[in-house]
Amino acid sequence: MPRLSEVIAELDALWPPERAEQWDAVGTVCGDPDAGVSRVLFAVDPVQEIADEAVRLGADLIVTHHPLYLRGTTTVAATTFKGRVVHDLIKHDIALHVAHTNADTADPGVSDALAGALDLRVVGPLVPENGLGRICELDHPQTLREFAERAAKRLPATAQGIRVAGDPDAVVHRVAVSGGSGDSLFDAVRAAGVDAFLTADLRHHPVSEATQHSPLGLIDAAHWATEWPWCELAAAQLDEISDRHGWDLRVHVSKTVTDPWTAHAASSTYTSSGAPN
Repeated sequence: MPRLSEVIAELDALWPPERAEQWDAVGTVCGDPDAGVSRVLFAVDPVQEIADEAVRLGADLIVTHHPLYLRGTTTVAATTFKGRVVHDLIKHDIALHVAHTNADTADPGVSDALAGALDLRVVGPLVPENGLGRICELDHPQTLREFAERAAKRLPATAQGIRVAGDPDAVVHRVAVSGGSGDSLFDAVRAAGVDAFLTADLRHHPVSEATQHSPLGLIDAAHWATEWPWCELAAAQLDEISDRHGWDLRVHVSKTVTDPWTAHAASSTYTSSGAPN
């Protein structure tokens, strides 16, 4: 059985912490470096449901994409929900490790996993300077509507589903993808000359401006759904490391949906033109 420090060293080699953005909070949140690790759980969010799942599973380590304390804190009191998570993890000897923007810029990383989930062929990074996002090609052209339906079928189901901006009948050959919030990348997307951009958390004004600038098609998926495929990729990478070292590690991917949105009500009078019936 490897020690936590040995497992963390391998995870840091996959996603070097120095590649994280300066504002980010990556690395080990809690855990004894000398403790043994036999079972690992991967998830997107370090929320109570994931902590409870790890306890039921008998996990020794949780690896999440999102940080628990992104902006720092002065307390881990169990009267706060984040403090309760920390208390429960320590009580059950479960370590927590975070790979966030260092996993976004890794190769392979979050956007490679997203492209893989959509069965896209990666041809290069969207932002070569830091490795964010991926430029991809479809094996066969699809309309923007068909590509959105493809995303809806291949990504985990959420209350939001998939939103589309642009001409639904426009033909898509090349796309850019970026797991998580991506509307800060529009300049890079336009420079890449792609037909469509799939990401999450697209806001009204950036989308309005983007569609006025060009016929670019936009696919807006739920934040959690665009990053969950990374959990499967990361788990497979740790499995390979475990086999190489001869470790007896059992690696799991949480299927718990931690997207915060719980329901969706479609507008009953909506038409493709946006005008009331």
